[in-house]
Amino acid sequence: MSFVTSHTLLSDSQHGFREGRSCVTQLLQLLHSWYSTLENCDLVDVVLLDFAKAFDKVSHHHLLYKLQCYGIRGLLFSWMQDYLSDRKQRVIVGGYSSDWMEVPSRVPQRSIRGPLLFLLYINDFPLSVSYNTELFADDSVLYRKITSEDDCVELQDGLSSAASWCDLW
Repeated sequence: MSFVTSHTLLSDSQHGFREGRSCVTQLLQLLHSWYSTLENCDLVDVVLLDFAKAFDKVSHHHLLYKLQCYGIRGLLFSWMQDYLSDRKQRVIVGGYSSDWMEVPSRVPQRSIRGPLLFLLYINDFPLSVSYNTELFADDSVLYRKITSEDDCVELQDGLSSAASWCDLW
């Protein structure tokens, strides 16, 4: 986290799992923006997104690629690669167990590193949308001031871009 913080790698839109940020700071940011728009008698359209089982769907291959793009290399990268590689799981029910299976995706949620790795994975999501986005871990709020029908079209285009980001990553 100190590397990420000192290099200002995390999006300013992300409020989850960060010191000095919380769901309250996200809410205050949103309310300030929305009230400012409404005071000018404009409208705001808001879309709330929740990535279902987001931590479970993080591709190790894609995450390692993004870590390298953020400049995480050398021993730190090797350590992260070892942490994510060769993970296996099985199910035991009533004394019977399944075969071990490889786990190619999933960021461990109850670990110290898991939340940070997830934040780095989703960090570029706001860049895929051409308007305001606030994040709290895997929950996203997309919003846009609406002054014309063109703004509605841009909102839809942004949602389409968000869906494309999801398909890609």
